[in-house]
Amino acid sequence: MLRFEVDRRLVEECHRLSSEIVEQVRKETAGFTTVAIERSVARLFGIDGVNSQGVPLPNVVVDHLRAADKLGDGVAVHLANACNALGLTPAETAQRVSEGKLDLSSLGWQGTEANRKTARDLAKAALERIGARRRERESLLEALPVPETPWLYVIVATGNIYEDVIQAKMAASQGADVIAVIRSTGQSLLDYVPYGATTEGYGGTYATQENFRIMREALDEESHRLGRYIRLVNYCSGLCMPEIAAMGAIERLDMMLNDAMYGILFRDINAERTFIDQGFSRMLNAYAGVIINTGEDNYLTTVDAFNSGQSVLASQFINYHFARRAGLRDEAIGLGHAFQIDPAIEDSLSYEIASALLVRALFPRCPVKYMPPTVHKTGDIFFAHALDASFNMVSVLTGQSIHLVGMLTEAVHTPLLQDRYASIRAAKYMRTAAKRLGESLILKEDSVIDARSKGLLLKCADLLRDVRRKGLFQAIEEGVFAGVKRTRSGGKGREGVIRKSEWYQNPIEELIRQELSVEPGKEDSNS
Repeated sequence: MLRFEVDRRLVEECHRLSSEIVEQVRKETAGFTTVAIERSVARLFGIDGVNSQGVPLPNVVVDHLRAADKLGDGVAVHLANACNALGLTPAETAQRVSEGKLDLSSLGWQGTEANRKTARDLAKAALERIGARRRERESLLEALPVPETPWLYVIVATGNIYEDVIQAKMAASQGADVIAVIRSTGQSLLDYVPYGATTEGYGGTYATQENFRIMREALDEESHRLGRYIRLVNYCSGLCMPEIAAMGAIERLDMMLNDAMYGILFRDINAERTFIDQGFSRMLNAYAGVIINTGEDNYLTTVDAFNSGQSVLASQFINYHFARRAGLRDEAIGLGHAFQIDPAIEDSLSYEIASALLVRALFPRCPVKYMPPTVHKTGDIFFAHALDASFNMVSVLTGQSIHLVGMLTEAVHTPLLQDRYASIRAAKYMRTAAKRLGESLILKEDSVIDARSKGLLLKCADLLRDVRRKGLFQAIEEGVFAGVKRTRSGGKGREGVIRKSEWYQNPIEELIRQELSVEPGKEDSNS
């Protein structure tokens, strides 16, 4: 891999600034939970299904407690109290609540210690279930290793989970290592998770636990046929970020798109809610052994990539430290990046190499997810293929980990099966042809690549100093990231932020922190 040296003192300052930025957000949001976090706890306690009106039972229970002004205690202790008082399981409790036969707030209190113990027992059972799925993945990876890197990442998005399965298995047989099932358009703005298998998504397929199960089962079958493990990806973002993390952990997904600021910037979801939700969702991902993918590649689709490289780097530093606070190890923090500089700029390829190489040097153990060019594709499929070929070469040359395969018809229509085949074949060719090219090259000091990399890091440090001075909420209000401005109190879902009471308990979080040795306000020290 092509390498270059960075200013370690400047890198250390960027890490310190980012850690302080993240800690300030944590302090300001520590006293709150959200409806999505509490629904996640309910799901992990075994509550699933929908009522007669099609409302998910986790929503029914959480809304019931909120109406009684009891949600600030956390859903866990009230479910535990019902279990102790009535001898019911959480699932049976939820069913009675949905039928109007049980008011959780009117039950006699069975004792704080007894209820806390029951809640922790339920949490232990939930985490053991997740742990078993994690160990299952580890066993499969040992039996079905994936020797080639970067992993080739391909998207399916038919809207019908059963059609997605066909396309996913076809892509895997053509050489894809990672399959991402795009969510139906707008699902991130739903404050509930649809139930069951779905066949009518628009622009993608609904993220549901049953859909996760169906695709995981299909890819396991294909993995055994091919002799290599095929990873499954979905989108852990939006108003149900923690719930999707919980479902993904249960159904053994391998990666989750999980950015600290994406929902704020690109979906206008309330900033406070997003920061609170991402923390708990990342804890679940960490415990489940899931690799997260951050969303800096999206920033480069809304701003000029050449002039905004420093804001992408700053976001990567901030995303990294949010992830570390949640207990994720470096090997599971898949930072986002993209090949999006205007190809008409002289030396654009050198600039792409510089930014890609810089990210690898700054975060050497993180599996960067490298995205293909899209912004400057016009419908000319021949030029699109030339751009993708350049992207493929830069990806291998700079040692990227996760390579989202570019499609030659990106700007024309949803790629056909033959388009995907041609693109995977081209990426596989470059992965082999340029495998050791970086070992044969040396960067000249003060070259275009060297100067660009050093300049980006200097600008990133300046930007982080400014964000640290004003705070992340204010920086977002001023449009520092992706050129998008969002107010702290605005956006969708603000009503779902709940102040914790003095009796609040979330035993899932407590046990994960204990097992991962992550204290509130401190980062995982094991990375």
